[in-house]
Amino acid sequence: MTLLASLSRHTVHLPDALQGMAADFSTQLTDRIAPEHLPSFDNEAFSSSVLKVCSCSRFVSESWLRDPGLLPELAMSGDLFSSPRRADYAAALQSLAIDAEPALAKQLRLFRRREMVRIAWRDLAGWSDLDETLSDLTALAETCIQTALDFLYRQACQRWGTPTLADGTPFNIVVLGMGKLGAWELNYSSDIDLIFAYAEDGVLTEKKEISYGEFFTRICRSLVKMLDEITVDGFVFRTDVRLRPFGDSGPLIMTFDGMENYYLTQAREWERYAMIKARQVAGDFETGKQLAALIKPFVYRRYLDYGAFEELRSLKFQINQELKRKDRMENVKLGPGGIREVEFIGQAFQLIRGGQEAALQQREIQIILTVLAELELMPAEDVAALKFAYRFLRRVENHIQQYQDKQTHDLPTDPLVQQILAYSMDFEDWAGFKRELDEVRERVHGIFDQVFSFSEQDNKQQNSRLIWASQADDELALEALADYGFDHPVECLKAIVDFKESHAVRRMTSKGAGTLHRLMPGLIEGLATHTEVGSGAACREHAPPNIGNQDLTLKRILDLFEAVAGRNVYLALLAENPEALAQLIKLAAASPWICEYLAQYPILFDELLDARSLYEPLQKSALSRDLQRELNKIDIQDGEQLMIALRQFKHLNVLRVAAADIMGVIPVMIVSDYLTWTAEAILEQVLNRAWLMLAEKHGCPPATAWMQEVGQRRELLPSTGTTPQGFAIIAFGKFGGIELGYGSDLDLVFLYDCQDGNAVTNGDKPINCGQFYLRLAQKIRHILDTKMLSGVLYEADLRLRPNGDSGLLVTHIDHYEDYLKNNAWTWEHQALVRARFVAGDTKLQSTYEAIRTRILALPRNRDELKTQVREMREKMRENLAAKETNVFDLKQSKGGIADIEFIVQFGVLAETAKNPALATYTDNVRLLEGLKQHDFITETDAALLKQAYCSYRDYGHHQVLQGLSAKAHGDEFAELRAQVERIWHEFME
Repeated sequence: MTLLASLSRHTVHLPDALQGMAADFSTQLTDRIAPEHLPSFDNEAFSSSVLKVCSCSRFVSESWLRDPGLLPELAMSGDLFSSPRRADYAAALQSLAIDAEPALAKQLRLFRRREMVRIAWRDLAGWSDLDETLSDLTALAETCIQTALDFLYRQACQRWGTPTLADGTPFNIVVLGMGKLGAWELNYSSDIDLIFAYAEDGVLTEKKEISYGEFFTRICRSLVKMLDEITVDGFVFRTDVRLRPFGDSGPLIMTFDGMENYYLTQAREWERYAMIKARQVAGDFETGKQLAALIKPFVYRRYLDYGAFEELRSLKFQINQELKRKDRMENVKLGPGGIREVEFIGQAFQLIRGGQEAALQQREIQIILTVLAELELMPAEDVAALKFAYRFLRRVENHIQQYQDKQTHDLPTDPLVQQILAYSMDFEDWAGFKRELDEVRERVHGIFDQVFSFSEQDNKQQNSRLIWASQADDELALEALADYGFDHPVECLKAIVDFKESHAVRRMTSKGAGTLHRLMPGLIEGLATHTEVGSGAACREHAPPNIGNQDLTLKRILDLFEAVAGRNVYLALLAENPEALAQLIKLAAASPWICEYLAQYPILFDELLDARSLYEPLQKSALSRDLQRELNKIDIQDGEQLMIALRQFKHLNVLRVAAADIMGVIPVMIVSDYLTWTAEAILEQVLNRAWLMLAEKHGCPPATAWMQEVGQRRELLPSTGTTPQGFAIIAFGKFGGIELGYGSDLDLVFLYDCQDGNAVTNGDKPINCGQFYLRLAQKIRHILDTKMLSGVLYEADLRLRPNGDSGLLVTHIDHYEDYLKNNAWTWEHQALVRARFVAGDTKLQSTYEAIRTRILALPRNRDELKTQVREMREKMRENLAAKETNVFDLKQSKGGIADIEFIVQFGVLAETAKNPALATYTDNVRLLEGLKQHDFITETDAALLKQAYCSYRDYGHHQVLQGLSAKAHGDEFAELRAQVERIWHEFME
């Protein structure tokens, strides 16, 4: 009996059109197969699948004819029938004797061919489902990459030495798999997209000096060649490395720092989309965790990413253009209703909502589709249809490619090959298969069109479009601007034209320019309809001018847009969200400071999306909770990420306070409260993080005891050492008085308490307690005032410590009291009136507050005290008050804020010995209330001083928000100033 006859007995059905091909193959195989291979045909499953598989795949049949023992060996080893075979890939390769690169190249190619034949056989025979096929292909690629990398790394280390991290740990590169490789969805004849990175730079000097960068670059070049080069044995995987930073013009491999910098500052939008499926597939998996953490914030934005809409519209347009080409209509990947459309639907939801929905931050499209149904973002029936279609289309794709192991997605045009594809998919004929395929694709394309039927921006903005497209002398544009209510159309049109011709705008990408063309008519239209801002701000007494001025608002926003022109995502956010644009117009109309602040910190743009949260600053407890949650994501020793996160938190919450302030939602007293609470929440975390950083390195000061004030004595209490102990931060000035403004620095003093300053910490690198607390203070100052791209966190002024700049950065609590009692000047006691514990050990807080009360209650000669306070005020006025005539300096001029503060401080220092309750508060308003209650000042005068103080501060806040200094015209506040001067004269002269 011939081989064909024998196999035909086992084959269920073979179409007539394929009988001749089967006969020809069987004849050739009969001539080449060895007798020892014949027993493999005794396996019923194997023999019954031979004709179908070899008819459906020329790659399999030709591979078998080329190596007659290939299939019998697969069958007799059991690998052909093994579903979990991929678990053995690595062991199989490691068992081979490989001593040189040529041997490695040969063995990898032979192994790849063997396993690709096995995978195709199981798929075409119907033994494996789609998930197994994709997993096998992905695992095969990963194993080949890892095996080749391991060999090349060992060779390189033998030649040049082994790279090590700063802690001495050897390390290797990280290999990222992109696209379907990263998503465990590799198709049969797919190429693999790779990106290479390594943790940190250095130099190898063991044998021949070579930088880590050159060392790893050579490995990467060899790896790509090992995988991609076509030899007599074929190739391993077609390898594409063009998705790396800067593409072909960039280095083959970069450090993690270089990668982070690139993705944060220079990456294009499509690179963010590519990173959705990125996954480490080989290399150093320990350092790879760091890289994954660096990339994630680049991929998923925490707001609804409206920038994705523009990109998706653009991609949809490109797809539609592609569909118009007849030669792409029958492409199961790119054509209508193809694989790309299914993936695109899932990707759309990932890009827009992935930052808020962690469940969407996954790679596999089948899982994403399931999540869309669970989150009710798509109808369940649509999701079910897409999942069925995806599996069907991916099988079609694999079968097309298994025919000749070619990277193609086009449906065949040859009638014989059409019949082969239909047969491989278990259809009787091409017509039946094509009918089912068309129905699947039609359903997918219908859902695709529904998902991407985004509402377009108003197409009726003809006048605003005309203005944006015009030149400076366009009469129609000038007329339109006048109709829109702009006071100076010529100047406004010139500002628009100058903006369009600015360097920043001319350098925009075509995508960015498209976004701007959609945004600007909306801006002009918005300015035309915006006639007023929050009435609360507008009706405030002495509110600064320029509210609701269209011309000025336009110029402010144009300056802002020019500053952020290189970051298209922010302009896209406004273009896609009219409410956000309306909020920006409202705020910009009221304050140039808002535009300058957003230009400096554009990450805050997404706050414009939610008007409710924008105008509702957080209370102290919520601030602390939110900040703690953000910092929990950051490694203890990662000082840079800590400082970035702290600055972003501050900028976000200051913006909320300013927005609420501008709109009149909150009064001045509350403005200062919110700004102070923000600073307190930040300072608490700065202290906690600085403590933990030092404690990890040096350990904690001895957990013996800390001194606490108990009545008239100090008692020893045990310390756990798990939180900052024996250390306190004291706030002075506006911070201590709960009166911070928008640009206020922080006046701070650092105190500590320990029994023995020479006792050492309990860590691996012990230092004495005095050094520990000094380093703690230095680290706090470093975190606060290090200048980064996002600026300083706060300017920290430490000159109010004992002996000023010449004194120690930290002061022992006992020495502090001694200094205040015996060496401090009167002005230092004045400063103590507004000094308040804000962070640190609460036991030390009690000690400090007792000291403060004792110092404030010291007996003083009233006349001497009055003279000293008055002379200090006169000296300040002489040196700091405005010299211009007809100008009122809110703080330093006669009748201003400083006069009120000095009256209060004089009263507290003069009266606390008789009335210790005056030491309770540190803010001027409550101190005035206390002085009134103790008959230091009349109720009328106290009310006048409070009114003046709040009015000055209110005006000063809004001067800042208008980009102006804290000064008023000489005629402003005339009555209040006169009253303050009168009270000053009564108390201090």
